Amino acid sequence: MRPSDARVETPSSDLPATMAVIAQHRYGEADDLAATRLPVPTPGPRDVLVRVAAAALNPADVFLMRGRPKVLRLAAGARRPKVTVRGSDVAGEVVAVGADVAHWRRGDRVFGEASSGSLAEYALARGDRIARVPEGVPWVDAAASVMAALAARDGLVAGGLPPDADANGKRVLIIGASGGIGSFAVQLATHAGAHVTAVCSGRNADAVRALGAHAIVDYTRESVADLPAWFDVIFDNVGATPMEELHALTSATGVVLPNSGLPGPDGGPLMRVARCHARRVLLRRRYRAFLSTPSTAALESIAGALRDGTLSPLLDVVLPLERGSEAMARVASGHARGKVVVTP
Repeated sequence: MRPSDARVETPSSDLPATMAVIAQHRYGEADDLAATRLPVPTPGPRDVLVRVAAAALNPADVFLMRGRPKVLRLAAGARRPKVTVRGSDVAGEVVAVGADVAHWRRGDRVFGEASSGSLAEYALARGDRIARVPEGVPWVDAAASVMAALAARDGLVAGGLPPDADANGKRVLIIGASGGIGSFAVQLATHAGAHVTAVCSGRNADAVRALGAHAIVDYTRESVADLPAWFDVIFDNVGATPMEELHALTSATGVVLPNSGLPGPDGGPLMRVARCHARRVLLRRRYRAFLSTPSTAALESIAGALRDGTLSPLLDVVLPLERGSEAMARVASGHARGKVVVTP
């Protein structure tokens, strides 16, 4: 008998055979998503099965819903989505554990990345892509803090502001400050001691100021390009301002972090990354691209920040699972203030 055999926890016999989900069988818009029932998935050797308590949506889910840019289809499915259930951020209770998973048990409260889609009553997650939800942290907050909080943390690290940095005196410009990533970045940079200028619409100014921003730029009334050239980090989550114009606003050692999946003056997301690397290497400009991937260790750092109050998600709306298509439409609109969360 293998040592891991003693740790196998099979699904409880009281689990249902099927579950409610929000699924799509072709690429398209939110109205192509529909409530249906699918079999409850069985965990593989490295998986856990989670009873979903909350699921959060991200712009990345919209790209997968649409299958654009089309290069995504190389992995997601050439003609139709391989994973039909949308959503990836999840929080809930472990109800079954795969044979090779050593650190999780039934009943554990976890959050992380759902490999089978999170707009469902049950979801699979890799055992090394989840972390424990601290006592006192609501399910909704945990789910809302997976992809967006990690991207905010990893972006600031790429810009030279790791979580334990003393950023006193640093000036940080965060564009898209009322979105999921931007709202977390405001909190992390402020907590580190940086002076944060946040760019958002006027209707979101009070909410962003409450997150800790020291100055607000209403992009509907002011041009980002007219700001002083003194920023040590510019974290652009929108992509509406050319990178060269943002570079002109940096200090002598300042860094520009382009981080948007939307088309803009520098092209789409892939072109933006390519130009970022080219300008950094060929023109010796201070641009940084970064990749954010969930892991237990990374999520544990987010869990600690949620527990001690360093992070608190800005919530746009919390909707029931049967309104999952509406939730996706809200994210796709580009007007959500903070995170959109769905609960079964």
